[in-house]
Amino acid sequence: MKKITLLCAAGMSTSMLVKAMQKAAAEENFECEIAAYPTSEAKDKAAGSDVILLGPQVRFQKAKIQELLPGIPVDAIDMKMYGRMDGAGVLKFAQEKMNG
Repeated sequence: MKKITLLCAAGMSTSMLVKAMQKAAAEENFECEIAAYPTSEAKDKAAGSDVILLGPQVRFQKAKIQELLPGIPVDAIDMKMYGRMDGAGVLKFAQEKMNG
């Protein structure tokens, strides 16, 4: 099962996006674990992830997260997809990142 971790400033708005992504994953029968955490918990919570997606408000921390968790793809979520809470779009983005 794939593990998708979203990181943001506090975890509040991103938790709504997680729900939308879980719904999209269920609709396409894609088995995965999706969770959101604040960047301060990245080392403990995101270890073992298949991909880490950053909320737009913390995209500037990409290099720090990559250094903290080497070998895991890290990228920022598109601001428009994030604003629309586009669960299907962000899930597709995560799948693309996992597949290289």
